[in-house]
Amino acid sequence: MDLPLRNPLRSLGMFGSSAWRLFRGCGSSWVSFSTRAWYQLFLKQRGLGKPEADHSVRVKILGPQNPLGREELLKLLAASVVHRDDALVAFSKPPGLPVSGKPGELTFLSLLPDLSQKLGLPQDLQVIKAAVKESSGLVLLSGCPNTCLLLQDFYTKSRRAKCPAATYCAVTTRIPAALEGEVRTGLKLMPVEDFDLVVPVASPSQRSLERREVKNTRTLYKVLDSCDGCALLQLQPLSAFTGQLLVHLTLILSPVLGDHVYSSRVGTVLGEPFLLPAETTLPRTQILEESLLKKLHVQQQQVHRLPLHLHLHQLLLPTAASSSTTTVLTAPLPPYFLQTLSLLGLALPQDKQGEKTSKALAQIQKPQPTPVKRTGRP
Repeated sequence: MDLPLRNPLRSLGMFGSSAWRLFRGCGSSWVSFSTRAWYQLFLKQRGLGKPEADHSVRVKILGPQNPLGREELLKLLAASVVHRDDALVAFSKPPGLPVSGKPGELTFLSLLPDLSQKLGLPQDLQVIKAAVKESSGLVLLSGCPNTCLLLQDFYTKSRRAKCPAATYCAVTTRIPAALEGEVRTGLKLMPVEDFDLVVPVASPSQRSLERREVKNTRTLYKVLDSCDGCALLQLQPLSAFTGQLLVHLTLILSPVLGDHVYSSRVGTVLGEPFLLPAETTLPRTQILEESLLKKLHVQQQQVHRLPLHLHLHQLLLPTAASSSTTTVLTAPLPPYFLQTLSLLGLALPQDKQGEKTSKALAQIQKPQPTPVKRTGRP
């Protein structure tokens, strides 16, 4: 668990971003993005623009009581473009919106034709990489077949080489015992009563792996900041499996805030966490400690509205010059995530450094009192 975290993005700046051009000569334009966009939209649409003073924090963290409608989602996504050029377009989707689904369901793909028309995008956009339904973050698309093939090949090779191409941010309700490490386990999908749940398999048989009943999975993690029992984690999956990150974090006894499916597998006795049997533990609304509820300004009966604090923050992209060199595409943390960090006293590393620098500059620039020269009596 305490292996060093491999970070191929270190030379690029872990939380930096830069423009990317897939082909020489392609025009590239970045679209400005406000991390407050989707939150402000649903507040306005739901008539919550001016909440009462004692409920202002509560409204910012909790999701809307009713699911957003089609028009609301279209406006939200139109304001959430993080990159756009001749080859690629990227959105930062809100949590709870699935990328695909059954016919008639409200999904990102069902909204895409209207969204493309609204923004003047190609009508044949294909999804290359995307955050899953419950999490927020990047959705990467392209209307160019060559670009799609190049990127899909790049991500396939990255996965085979065990080189992390995606970086997530997560807020956890506990601090992992090892502040940096790797989670490895087999995972399988298993029916448990009325649910299809992901269950860890510590020592899968070769036969189960060959029959694809179980898949070996790996996730690198690193604690970026911690305070009073909560933590901000960087996650880099080295494999792809449904619910992998959520299940892996329960295995290190640090469930994600807003995880109402797998967090129930972590119980406590006299304040000490332990694992409950995955095969018999059913999903339920996450139970938070009283001290955490107070920090978040929410009550336990409202916790079911807490969105999952798991965000697809960055994707690695090949540069135009060579597929062996890379750059980073970044989606800013959404407003509810930022508000939670503020309430819990957590911050990304560069945010902490910026805060220290600002305080130092303020101290330097602070006018000093003019010394008073003492004189004797005449």
